[in-house]
Amino acid sequence: MIGITDILFACFLGIITGILTGLIPGIHVNTVGAFIFASSTHLHVSEEFLAVFLLSLSVAHALLEFIPSALLGVPDEGTAISVLPSHRMVLEGKAGEAIRAATVGGVGGILITILLLPSLFLILPPLYDFLRPHIWLILILVSVYMIIKLSRNFEAVIWASALFLFSGAMGWLMFQTPISPGLGLMTLFTGFFGLSTLLYSLNSESDIPEQSRVQFTEFNMNTLRSVSAGGLASVLLGFLPGFGPAQGGMIAASLTGSGGEDAPEDFIMAISGLNTSDALFSLLTLYLIGNPRSGIAVYISEIVQDVTMAHLMLFISASLLAVSAAAVASIKLGDHLACGLSGINYRGVSACVMFFMVASIFFFAIMEGASLLFIAVALLTSTAFGIIPHCAGISKSHLMGVLVIPAVVIYRGI
Repeated sequence: MIGITDILFACFLGIITGILTGLIPGIHVNTVGAFIFASSTHLHVSEEFLAVFLLSLSVAHALLEFIPSALLGVPDEGTAISVLPSHRMVLEGKAGEAIRAATVGGVGGILITILLLPSLFLILPPLYDFLRPHIWLILILVSVYMIIKLSRNFEAVIWASALFLFSGAMGWLMFQTPISPGLGLMTLFTGFFGLSTLLYSLNSESDIPEQSRVQFTEFNMNTLRSVSAGGLASVLLGFLPGFGPAQGGMIAASLTGSGGEDAPEDFIMAISGLNTSDALFSLLTLYLIGNPRSGIAVYISEIVQDVTMAHLMLFISASLLAVSAAAVASIKLGDHLACGLSGINYRGVSACVMFFMVASIFFFAIMEGASLLFIAVALLTSTAFGIIPHCAGISKSHLMGVLVIPAVVIYRGI
């Protein structure tokens, strides 16, 4: 095991790297992790040093990536369904509140996960073996519950069901192509949650309003409920190996009782809590059931061949340090960037962001040698579907069928 100085240095480097990658729109933490893992044989550091670096990077990235998704509307799998509520708060001059809600949720999600750890040692392994054959059925039941829960009337249920099924069909079709899953999901998420949100919000005020200055966040029972929802949703992902951050976001949304329309702060807290705590819990499941549930956890499992209790304590300590430092950075940088956007022409900013999104997709498509025509059609179609929830007045959470239905097909063995 490495010394305390090396641990702190690795954690510091991971936090700085995670902050930078989290603030850059479109950069996925797994991309950075893959680069570090590929270079690990040429780095003369211990395996624990690399593991702490990757974990700290993952936690800081998960907390900071909320800022571009809120201020610019750039989605990622973990933040996609929070884009609309947070973006709406920015247009209402409440960017500071949205950023603080995400920060509180992220810190609280990590704490909830750690507090639940003793009981998880007893419950998770046997439940994992029992539930695995029934994942497809659980996915369907949770999805049906979400459609009913987040719909105001029968017409909304019809719209939600149609969006869920059509987005799922698009996801399944994308996974059948030779296009890499990363590029395919990037294209669909950009259309469903990024371009569509920005296009629709062009009808808003021409200038980004001045953002109100918030000195503190009010803590009440809704705060506790939202933070707990994010932490519990992350834990449930450990029981359900077919679930990812997207499906976990649906569970968190259900536990908060909204899709972000009525209480956006509570919704953002829950999603941020899930997104951040999942960075740690993915490693805990590696120790508890031998199942790394994220790209970063896979890389760490390859670097640290035998994860022990000592490693587990190291990971928990590193995550606490990382989320604490990232929380301070999130509030300071978020406030600075939000104030910098005040008064700027919104349509101009939106046009630049949309150009960046589309250019990024086609850049990666060219690098991969993918069909540009197919990518263009997929992007246009997903954008069209992404506008429907705005017009029909329903939650965009239902577009998560893009991942749920392919998972059902896989686990059912269809």
